[in-house]
Amino acid sequence: MPSVKPTSDITIALSVRDRRQSVEWYAKHFGFEVSATYDEMGWTELNTATPGVILGLGDMEEPKPGNCVPVFGVQDLDASRAVLEAADVRFDGDTVAVPGMTKIATLYDPDGNALMIAEDLTDGGAS
Repeated sequence: MPSVKPTSDITIALSVRDRRQSVEWYAKHFGFEVSATYDEMGWTELNTATPGVILGLGDMEEPKPGNCVPVFGVQDLDASRAVLEAADVRFDGDTVAVPGMTKIATLYDPDGNALMIAEDLTDGGAS
């Protein structure tokens, strides 16, 4: 039995130089549609053709290829983080909470690959 209680949501987070241009590119070539935009955070989410899979685009001045970070939805971020930390999983800094949107935390697998876990705090959030 897994120690973390995942939801059916996954976000594939990419850093981009110009979110608006990237949104147009993904819409044109893949038909992805914007599901949420948070300009104050430099973040836009696109629905993909796969239920529960979101493409997240984050502003970055100099994105580097290969910067993809899978973001796994969890039911309770605080509980999930506590269990993972107790198992000596390394985290990068504190949990970040954006009221009414999300709670996120970055962690690393044994090879140093960055991953994130996220709890949906929107009214329609998975629980």
